[in-house]
Amino acid sequence: MPLRIPDKLPAIDILKHENIFVMDNSRAHTQDIRPLRIVILNLMPLKITTETDLIRLLSNTPLQIDVTFMKLRSHTPKNTPIEHMMMFYKDFEELKDQKFDGMIITGAPVENYEFEEVTYWNEITEIFSWARNHVTSTLYICWASQAGLYYHYGVPKYPLEKKKFGIFRQNVIDPLMPIFRGFDDYFYMPHSRHTEIRREDVLKREELTLIVESPESGVGMVMARGGREFFITGHLEYSPDTLDKEYKRDLGVRDDVGMPVNYYLDDNPDNPPVVRWRAHANLLFSNWINYYVYQETPFDISKIE
Repeated sequence: MPLRIPDKLPAIDILKHENIFVMDNSRAHTQDIRPLRIVILNLMPLKITTETDLIRLLSNTPLQIDVTFMKLRSHTPKNTPIEHMMMFYKDFEELKDQKFDGMIITGAPVENYEFEEVTYWNEITEIFSWARNHVTSTLYICWASQAGLYYHYGVPKYPLEKKKFGIFRQNVIDPLMPIFRGFDDYFYMPHSRHTEIRREDVLKREELTLIVESPESGVGMVMARGGREFFITGHLEYSPDTLDKEYKRDLGVRDDVGMPVNYYLDDNPDNPPVVRWRAHANLLFSNWINYYVYQETPFDISKIE
């Protein structure tokens, strides 16, 4: 079924070429359907790329979804035209009196800072707190997962000697959980980060459930509040060429970044990537939308609490 997204969003043309059905707001208003409302706080530097990656995954459900993009008032992106931000994004102040069925908070290129040193820390923690009684279920991705676990549960992060960079096998701890319905015993997930959280810190908090881990990349996913919060340490939303672009961007510039592991065919960067995560990425997002948003959210969205 279609996504309702803002008219003229660049992702529309990109996804139509992939035969993904997206519906702009003008057409959507002619349908008498109560769509799920999903708000995306996009903290990634390449906004348009991340918008497209996430919309691609959200489109793979039988439900109509109304997507809203949120931005921070206390931070001005350097890599996205201001005209794009003004046309398609709304400040938290404009949205804080509304309620949403689901929320996605992306990663951000600030992981080498202490949380409290991040310039927008006060505003984003206000959003973390707001989401608890204005959103049915929230996905925290990469840096946002570390920030959310730290803010809500006091889980610390630790610096890595070398960037965790590549495609890593993830083990599903409880395959009977609805979020993993249809999953195999393990799956693969891209990672691109300089810090980590550790299983012993997660297990100390009885409110947290470790649901995915890897012998190579550590904690993969954590659930809290019965599925109202998911913390994903990697990037299932990544396109096939994202790690390739990151690698070539940093090659010869940083000495703490190596070739992404388990990524290129025959581990040769002259070869194309081997894509082994997208089927499970689509399934995880579909399961989240179905079992933790659609099945749990009230029809009267104002009753979310």
